[in-house]
Amino acid sequence: MSELNNIALKILSHGKGILAADESTGTMTKRLSAVNVESTPESRLLFRETLFSSESMKTSIGGVILYDETIKQNSSSKKTIPELISSSGAVPGIKVDTGAKSLVDSPDEKITEGLDGLGERLKDYYKLGARFTKWRGIYIISKNYPSKLSIDANANSLAKYSSIVQENGMVPIVEPEVLMDGDHTAEDCLNKTSEVIKKCFEELIQHKVSLEGIILKPNMILPGNKSNEKISNEKIAHLTLKCLKDSVPKEVPGIAFLSGGQTEIEATENLNLINKFNDTNFIMSYSYGRALQQSAIKFWSKDIKNIKGTQEVFNHRAHMCSLAAQGKWSKELEEK
Repeated sequence: MSELNNIALKILSHGKGILAADESTGTMTKRLSAVNVESTPESRLLFRETLFSSESMKTSIGGVILYDETIKQNSSSKKTIPELISSSGAVPGIKVDTGAKSLVDSPDEKITEGLDGLGERLKDYYKLGARFTKWRGIYIISKNYPSKLSIDANANSLAKYSSIVQENGMVPIVEPEVLMDGDHTAEDCLNKTSEVIKKCFEELIQHKVSLEGIILKPNMILPGNKSNEKISNEKIAHLTLKCLKDSVPKEVPGIAFLSGGQTEIEATENLNLINKFNDTNFIMSYSYGRALQQSAIKFWSKDIKNIKGTQEVFNHRAHMCSLAAQGKWSKELEEK
């Protein structure tokens, strides 16, 4: 299993993190439509290739999560997309779940699908160059949720997925995302997220998944987006660390946070403080989608041929995240 541990450490060490570029065609179409760019296989590839060939891929990005469409595409230099990513020293990864649907017996909640035929798909993705994978379980917080049914069912799926991925020589990202949607307090988020993560590890251990060869991708501990609670970034960092110290076994090499509805600056500042206060042996890094791409896609949409300018915007954001992953970021650096 040391080979899987090496891959996980390569992705997250030295202030590097993960670029989550695995938006489905539907999600990517929404993102492009929001900036008035028509969504076609060519336009989606052009934006992604612009990021994948940027300078920060060598310094700030250790891994890229791809979508099924993208991993099979070729870049303008005729390299495959996984070859382009690997040439910068980053590791290509792939989203392997097939999305969430209503949970039987609790239709307000979701269960993630994609276990059918997963082994075969993984063999194909491995041949294409993928060395890590992603599967996202989602949970909602309200008076009655997440239910025990949702917590148990999603943990079981995440564990089965992880086991199959490791059998195929790849590192599974385990992503139990407790959504920010709702009016819950940070304390509610702490309690529910802790419960969710503990159950995931219970199942991972039961399924004999090597914890040294996974990456955990959790949410930070935040009040709901409809909550009136005002909370400092320091409190967010302390609550997040408390959750992880109480819930994550020491064998796990690294934690890559999702940005989950935070702005670019919020996601960067909170990660920075988590690392300033981090008294664990876990690497604490990032696996951001929007919080790495938002400024770049806005800039790019004004002139999709301005590759260099778009890359400069992306390089800045990726560098800020990398500094935050080392506890070295400050607001002043954003202005430079």
